[in-house]
Parts: sequence; C-alpha cells; structure tokens
Amino acid sequence: MTIDSGGHGNGTGVLLPRGGVVLARGLRNTGAPVPAPDFGLYLLGHPLDKPSLYGRLLVGLTRWVPEWPYEHVDWPDFAAPRHPLRAIEQLRGTLDRIERSERVEVACAGGRGRTGTALAAMAILQGSTAQEALAWVRSTYHPKAIESRRQRNFLQVVAANRNDAA
Repeated sequence: MTIDSGGHGNGTGVLLPRGGVVLARGLRNTGAPVPAPDFGLYLLGHPLDKPSLYGRLLVGLTRWVPEWPYEHVDWPDFAAPRHPLRAIEQLRGTLDRIERSERVEVACAGGRGRTGTALAAMAILQGSTAQEALAWVRSTYHPKAIESRRQRNFLQVVAANRNDAA
C-alpha cells in the first residue's frame, strides 16, 4: 500500500508487508522531501556529490549531499549492488530504522529499478519470499519496479542471506 508521504508530492510512502513506512523516490524526478527524513539510503553507482557524466548530462543529476544522515550503496543502474553482502547489511540497518519509526527514504536516480529492488529486499528481510516480494513491490509501489535479471537475482542473494547475523 502506498500512502501520503507527508511531503509535497515528492515521494511515495510505502507500507512494508510486515509494517513500517519508507519514503521511496527518484532523485532526478522530485525535490528533497519535506519534512526532511531522519535517514536516507541512496542507491547510485557513484557518490552523491560526484554524479557520473551520464548522470549529469543525460538524466540531469546534480551534485547533492543531504542535510540528514545517509548511507550510499554502490549500485549501478540496471544492475545489482557491487558489494551484495555489504548492501544487504545496509538494507538491514535501514529496515531497523524503519521498524523504530524513523522517517527513512530510499532513492535511486529514477526511483524504479534499484529503489524497487531495495523495497523488495526489505520485504524479504521481513520474511517474504523473493517471489512474494517481487509481486508485492510491483503491485504496491510500481509495476515496472525491479528492471533487470541482475536485480531479480540479487533478491535471491538477499533471501539466501536473510538469516545471517547483522
């Protein structure tokens, strides 16, 4: 289920299957959330303050560093994270924040593939199967969430590592 993000149409509040709300958005499509989140998890193949040539010229990303605490996941477009086990730990930590009722946002450049994959991964960490998480994110968040085979395969990695100690 999506809900009002409490902002100005600049993101979608997504209710996770086992509870907790995450603000999901695309960085190039929306302004900064209002009010600001307590934490952000940004899924990009480059640091936030150093967008790639592709990001700058073709999709309009600009140098940006949030004013709130955040983490960066090294995650190229249409791919899986470069360091999958580290990404799972970052997603697990983000989910812990959500479950403590912190206002958390998760975002990539476009807000579909990587963001959708991260939402599905959090659903898996909450107990859903990879198949259930894929169906849930596409029906709840965006029908084209999770855009590539590599992103779908990453969900299998999350499922295989779901019970590993944090």
